[in-house]
Amino acid sequence: MHRRNLLKGIGLAAAGCLALPNLDAATQQAQPSGTSPGPFSLPPLPYEYDALEPYIDAETMHLHHDKHHAAYVKNLNTAVAGNSELAKLSVQDLIRHLGRVPPDLRTTVRNNGGGHANHSFFWRILQKNAPDQPTGELARGIDAKFGSFANFQDQFTKAALSVFGSGWAWLSVNEKRELNIETTPNQDSPWMSGRSVLLGIDVWEHAYYLKYQNRRADYVNAFYKVISWDAVAENFRQAGKP
Repeated sequence: MHRRNLLKGIGLAAAGCLALPNLDAATQQAQPSGTSPGPFSLPPLPYEYDALEPYIDAETMHLHHDKHHAAYVKNLNTAVAGNSELAKLSVQDLIRHLGRVPPDLRTTVRNNGGGHANHSFFWRILQKNAPDQPTGELARGIDAKFGSFANFQDQFTKAALSVFGSGWAWLSVNEKRELNIETTPNQDSPWMSGRSVLLGIDVWEHAYYLKYQNRRADYVNAFYKVISWDAVAENFRQAGKP
């Protein structure tokens, strides 16, 4: 596609997509050491590295955020450095409209743009002293879809454990505000298919192996102890808004 049509095509397609939670404010921060200069930046954690202890340890948080997430940002900046039009886009546009990214850059943008977006989202749905379960509209939506919060947990856990190799499990919502549990490989996400994400768990080994080794089930059970259900509920309220 001619470069002049890239932004035009993305703008037209975006009108029909669900809103991706605004990651720009979280990602347009000063570049920490270890990331390359460019349009994308590593957002700081919204809490201390040890805030999620004992469920997610500080060493894992340092590695996960400062090394793995930083590498996605660095690689994404490198990929778009020679393309001024891509460099102007948000990470949302890049991952939602991969078909409009030049073929020679598409896989790199998919993997690293996806990793950047997924992790920027992930940090924001975790918190210290998290509530046990959601309330309000989100709780009612979960009960309506899954029968109960316990049933949701059971299905979400099974989904997270079913991912073969590296990937994510998600609670997503479509344009009809219907909830769904789904999984994606690598750094793919429901955003790439036009759905909104309310909750996601990273089941790449780097997310848990230092503490839990091969015990993914223990990590998934611990994850429920640090979910910010207020953040997830806000994602639900924002889903579908332009």
